[in-house]
Amino acid sequence: MSKPVRLSVFPLPGALLFPGMHLPLHIFEPRYRAMMSDAMARDRRIGMIQPRPNAVGPGEAPALFDIGCVGRIAEFEAMEDGRYNLVLEGVSLFRVLRELDVSTAFRQVEAEFLPPAAEDDTLSLSRRSSLEMESRRFADAQGYAVDWESVARLDDEALVNGIAQIAPFDVAAKQALLEAEGIEDRAELIIQLMQFFGRHDGDESVTLQ
Repeated sequence: MSKPVRLSVFPLPGALLFPGMHLPLHIFEPRYRAMMSDAMARDRRIGMIQPRPNAVGPGEAPALFDIGCVGRIAEFEAMEDGRYNLVLEGVSLFRVLRELDVSTAFRQVEAEFLPPAAEDDTLSLSRRSSLEMESRRFADAQGYAVDWESVARLDDEALVNGIAQIAPFDVAAKQALLEAEGIEDRAELIIQLMQFFGRHDGDESVTLQ
């Protein structure tokens, strides 16, 4: 494992980032505007992580999941009213070791970077076919317009992680996708989730916990 590092984190439910992928963000809250200014002045990195969906008392910060992804600010636009538009490029998954007691308005953690996925991490032909078929079925059921010709040209990693980032699953399901071991397991989980959520479409009480 890597040497522990200090990370400023952006807890955002439903927002996943994977190494090599991109995530557009619109920053407007004062504490996260401060975090962006700090990141731009230092190493342009922030940690994207989901808060756990547990009830907390007034003024209490929600607990964080253990695994997130470090993003490097690849594009940055400062607006006149103090808001920011930016694009994060995923660098590495990380594990939270502990949350730090800090005076900043934004939260910071001590974390370790996780090893990158194997370079030869690919899907079997049958898994790729099943994923594309289930994605078409799910997109049609949800009313999404998708350029399937462009999808077909994506490599396995971009296809699997791209779907994981944008799929409208709940927080626990998204976290399970982030923590899946390799893209074969992640693809299989996406298929299961699409089948699960597709069967319960419109039932807002259904979550994967």
